[in-house]
Amino acid sequence: MKTSPIHRLRSTLPSVRRHGLRLLAGALLLQTAACSFAGNEDAVSIAPPQQDEVVSTTHSEKAVLAGGCFWGVQGVFQHVQGVSRVVSGYTGGQADTAQYERVSEGDTGHAESVEITFDPAQVSYGKLLQIFFSVAHNPTELNRQGPDHGTQYRSAIFPQSPEQQAVAQAYIAQLDAAKSFNAPIVTRIERYNGFYPAEDYHQNFLTTHPTYPYIVINDLPKVNQLKTLFADRYAEQPVLLKTSQ
Repeated sequence: MKTSPIHRLRSTLPSVRRHGLRLLAGALLLQTAACSFAGNEDAVSIAPPQQDEVVSTTHSEKAVLAGGCFWGVQGVFQHVQGVSRVVSGYTGGQADTAQYERVSEGDTGHAESVEITFDPAQVSYGKLLQIFFSVAHNPTELNRQGPDHGTQYRSAIFPQSPEQQAVAQAYIAQLDAAKSFNAPIVTRIERYNGFYPAEDYHQNFLTTHPTYPYIVINDLPKVNQLKTLFADRYAEQPVLLKTSQ
């Protein structure tokens, strides 16, 4: 459930949209400057997966990952070399409940997620998972990420193929065996039953609203951590999604 002022403001975005958003966000930041909203999580340097997909001749593959609020997860993967498209959306539930206000109630089965289109000749699925676990979110938090609570913010992987599933399962086992984190990984590997793009106002949110307090506190640090820990994979210019807005 969203209980902080940031979450209450975030829930009004469909009506507020871009009009006065910066003024509202700035005022809110002043009012709540002493509150960390749980702050951002520090990135964890972890080993790459010992098992990865076999290199193929295809140049387009998709990955669907859920790691809390999709604003930050989308923003991180938009800066990864070899990624050509990242869409914020909903996965795990039915099509008729794939709307932000409905998903926010926490009972739809959906998780806020991202669909990543990438060239496996440039960046492997395993490398994307390494970034996912290391930088994009904290895989030890159950049904929450930072200030966000609810099953819609769960950590989950939705494999697009048996090979992706095998890589994900092996990597979680590898990281847990190595005690890479200070708690067990709670990331779920779930059956993929469709991805539903989120509303346009959620797309590219990190890039288009860099001064929004939630982004400043929780998400911009993730992009900086990506640049630090994965300098050879970092792309300075994000791959932005074209929307109707």
